[in-house]
Amino acid sequence: MPDISGSTGRTPETHVIDFRAAEQLLAARDPRGAVKLLDGVIAAHPENTAARLLRARAFFAAAQLRPAELEFTVVLEREPDNAYAHYALGRTYERQGRDDQAKRHFRLAAALDPNPRYLKAARFDT
Repeated sequence: MPDISGSTGRTPETHVIDFRAAEQLLAARDPRGAVKLLDGVIAAHPENTAARLLRARAFFAAAQLRPAELEFTVVLEREPDNAYAHYALGRTYERQGRDDQAKRHFRLAAALDPNPRYLKAARFDT
């Protein structure tokens, strides 16, 4: 039987546990700890969009804006209709002072989901 645990000896179940622990670390305001756990999950499962989205959120919370931007972009390449990812990428651009790019993603988020937070960020009145 082939070894599916990867070179680290970790099992798929361990990756699920790491993902859940990373969610808890992010909620507890430890984004760097979350990133460390998610690095292993993504190394073993690079196609896992949920892990990439969580890592993007952790990078954003740690003010690592360039890595956050890259991860949100990967998520949107795979899920172009992900309103949250558009909103979060918009916030990332906004924090970098890239207002035109931010506005574009805020408006895409609001068009995909009329969430009040997305609509406010989209500033359709301006």
